[in-house]
Amino acid sequence: MHDAMLIEKTGIAATAIITDRFVLTVQAMAQASGRPDLPFAVIPHPISHNDDAELRAKAASAVQQCVAMLTQPSRAPQTRILTREPA
Repeated sequence: MHDAMLIEKTGIAATAIITDRFVLTVQAMAQASGRPDLPFAVIPHPISHNDDAELRAKAASAVQQCVAMLTQPSRAPQTRILTREPA
């Protein structure tokens, strides 16, 4: 979540993926950081003992959630053009 908040400060849309056990913690962290609206994807906890099929299903869910959040018109990444200063 911290990384997503730092990336958002640069003007690039970002999100985080967390397990449902950490929802309240992440909401508190976002609120304390002044970003209560920062979106995050939630997958079921735990992941440590999941087999490949379970992990793939959770990953697919996370991807769908992230794509939905990051492609909303108000959340679309800012286009940036990097230029070099003349030498």
